[in-house]
Amino acid sequence: MGKLVRGISENGSAVCWALDSTDMVSVLEQYHQPSAVVTAAAGRLLTAASIMGSMLKGEKGSVTLRITADGPAGSVIAVADAGGNAKAYAANPIVELPLNPQGKLDVSGAVGKNGNLFVVKDLGMGEPYVGLVPLVSGEIAEDITQYFHDSEQVPTACALGVLVNPDLTVKAAGGWILQLLPGAGEEDIRQAEQNVSFLPSVTQMLTSGLTPEEIAGQVLAGMDPHILDTRMVEYRCGCSRERMAAALRSLDARELQAMAEEDGKAELCCHFCPSRYTFPKEELLGMIAEKTLDTREDL
Repeated sequence: MGKLVRGISENGSAVCWALDSTDMVSVLEQYHQPSAVVTAAAGRLLTAASIMGSMLKGEKGSVTLRITADGPAGSVIAVADAGGNAKAYAANPIVELPLNPQGKLDVSGAVGKNGNLFVVKDLGMGEPYVGLVPLVSGEIAEDITQYFHDSEQVPTACALGVLVNPDLTVKAAGGWILQLLPGAGEEDIRQAEQNVSFLPSVTQMLTSGLTPEEIAGQVLAGMDPHILDTRMVEYRCGCSRERMAAALRSLDARELQAMAEEDGKAELCCHFCPSRYTFPKEELLGMIAEKTLDTREDL
């Protein structure tokens, strides 16, 4: 389980979300077995999605983050519910690149720098909100910051990190998002900027033993912060045979007929977890019969 906290300054000028997502990104690595740099990229996006999901109002909402760029990892997608539970995957999980000039995993090289970040917020009340911003760097945290600046006009700072062991397991993962609220004064802005400038990396803080509460306290240092709430979050897929069946029923009858005749079955694999769902020929023929009956009733 991951631990996500929300803290606020004493005067209500700034709020910070801090997440230890090590366990969540570990599940991602176990499910998809990506290369180290793809674990870092998908893990960062998963962490951001979890925090942004927890920002949603209501219990039924979801947020989807999708990066589509020119990097070899292809599209990277993360989805989170309003509780902060999240899932993620990359289209191409195996990408091998040399370390970047700083000696770290080259996330921007894997993701690409020429592309877009799409943010879809579905509050379960009609048409979802869709935001789009060009990538700033492909390092993901900077791109999330730019999204909040351009699409929501909220002064935001973001840090995300994933530290991968030599055996490709996840040693530490997490992130924080700091936002200034309406009414923040010049002193609040200066203090926030100073804090952000001198903070160590997220993975340095986590491996040194800091908790999400302590990380939020450092982000809001000098602003008399206190923790508003704490929640446990997890890597949660939510796929089911019923959902996969619904996807099959959305296909044209001719496509279903081809599967039934050529393969004798349909096998659907979840993108987010290892689950596979098999639908035998008889079930496919039943779906075709349902479509035929529905067509006759419409006539």
